[in-house]
Amino acid sequence: MVIIHVLLFVYWLGGDLGVFYASKFVVKPDISPESRAISAKIMLDLDQIPRICMTLMLTVGGILTAFIGVPHEWYQWIGILSLGPVWLFCVMYLHFRHGSKVYPLVAKFDMFIRYAVVIGIPISVWLHWDSNDLNEYRWVAAKLIIFAFLVFCGIMVRGKIGPFFSVLMKCRAGEVPTDEENAAQRKSLSQVRVWVFMIWAGVFLEGFIGIVNRSGIVYS
Repeated sequence: MVIIHVLLFVYWLGGDLGVFYASKFVVKPDISPESRAISAKIMLDLDQIPRICMTLMLTVGGILTAFIGVPHEWYQWIGILSLGPVWLFCVMYLHFRHGSKVYPLVAKFDMFIRYAVVIGIPISVWLHWDSNDLNEYRWVAAKLIIFAFLVFCGIMVRGKIGPFFSVLMKCRAGEVPTDEENAAQRKSLSQVRVWVFMIWAGVFLEGFIGIVNRSGIVYS
């Protein structure tokens, strides 16, 4: 389980770096729409890797905290064990079944999960500070709060990415975007990158906190 947790961290950050690199070619107006569309497909396929890592992180992390002595109520176990598989299903469905009849419903449920994580985790940390012995494991509480912030950053990315995808769809259709549309796409990507950089910083901080506080811990 520890290995899985480490791999989720590595592939989350590594996958995001790949997405960042590929995005530079999507907004280049001096290459053909077909090439930009291919770059976008590579970018979106790569982006699925950090999405998968994100969906499983709380489930894997929650199980690991139990191994080091953090107690969980029965209802917390239901949330810990079900969140990862359910969220993973949503993310995979939205990637491979675009355009299906239930796609809008799954998309709404996926967004519901994200808001539930952003709002629910800080509330849960506060409510269960004593029952989960978080006073003794403050670093666990810190990682939970940071994770909620990472999901919030992802929501902000979605709010800024609209013009980027509008031009992308035009490129996929083989049409040449106007200068104004290209400028809007570059501006959209620039706004998104601010939140992406914060995600990178947050993921790095999560890893740093974990290494510093779990060094020498025996999982039993």
